[in-house]
Amino acid sequence: MTTPDHPITARWPAQHPERLQLYSFPTPNGVKVSIMLEETGLPYEVHRVSLLDNETRSDAFLALNPNGKIPAIIDPDGPDGEPLALFESGAILLYLAEKTGMFLGETAHERAAVTQWLMFQMGGVGPMFGQMGYFFKFAGSEIEDPRPRERYLTETARLLRVVENRLADREWIAGPYSIADIALGPWINALEFYGVKEAIGWDSFPGVQAYLKRFLDRPAVQSGLVVPPREG
Repeated sequence: MTTPDHPITARWPAQHPERLQLYSFPTPNGVKVSIMLEETGLPYEVHRVSLLDNETRSDAFLALNPNGKIPAIIDPDGPDGEPLALFESGAILLYLAEKTGMFLGETAHERAAVTQWLMFQMGGVGPMFGQMGYFFKFAGSEIEDPRPRERYLTETARLLRVVENRLADREWIAGPYSIADIALGPWINALEFYGVKEAIGWDSFPGVQAYLKRFLDRPAVQSGLVVPPREG
């Protein structure tokens, strides 16, 4: 199969149309998919969609993801051999896990646990950490009212405590290493970039620290974290 004729290919042409096409930028959500692709070994071609240049608002990208967010993919060899276009990082992780039979658990109970913790990241950690970064590091830091910043710092610390408690008797968040870890790890790693470790009491989360080190020590994670490169 080859990548279908899609409006996005006019802006980001495929050099290897038979491979899965990834449209992304190295944010915590973006690198989830590149890490998963590195972990599974699926052949893929990456296209850098710059957030700095507002490329996610271009007509070409909106034709693939009308929500204007990275990452998004086109799999030329989708279900039943038909091409598949897909956005939302959690949906992409689930799709790739099902496609490859990897990192989703072996039993129905394991798959339910993996999905549960994936949703924990998607609905809690990602949105809360992202807002915390906005109010602590980016434009929101200029707001004089301290309440938004305090609100998201407090919620970030609370969510980290949930993770800390969960990791008390296990290495990975949902059992064996899974897409739940691939989703969660990049957001915990982003705390360094946001410069909030002291503010959230990072030293009080030794289990999370050890977990993050295990995650970052994986060769596929090291590769995926820099795909695509931040600078074009």
